[in-house]
Amino acid sequence: MIVTMPANMSPEDLERLAHRRASRKIGWYLHACVFILVNAYLYFGAQYGWRSRPYEFHPMLGWGLAVVLHFVSVFVLGKGSSMREQMVQREREHLQREQNRP
Repeated sequence: MIVTMPANMSPEDLERLAHRRASRKIGWYLHACVFILVNAYLYFGAQYGWRSRPYEFHPMLGWGLAVVLHFVSVFVLGKGSSMREQMVQREREHLQREQNRP
């Protein structure tokens, strides 16, 4: 995929966008690590007798879905992602064509 950047961005805007993207990616990595650590703790705690009941996988599945959706929002649909930029570019071209019609 070709990544397109918005035209005429100032260096300050580029810096701000880079920081925003990096922060979102770090947030996802943190979310994924917490998910793995918490669920590993709960699972092994249930397996080796730290808890009195067996581990329930249903909460993990719901939280796992949230981690996947977070991934999609950051890496696929996030501001500046190639997919989003391509869609914006197509819409921009479509609107320009409609505007130029007599």
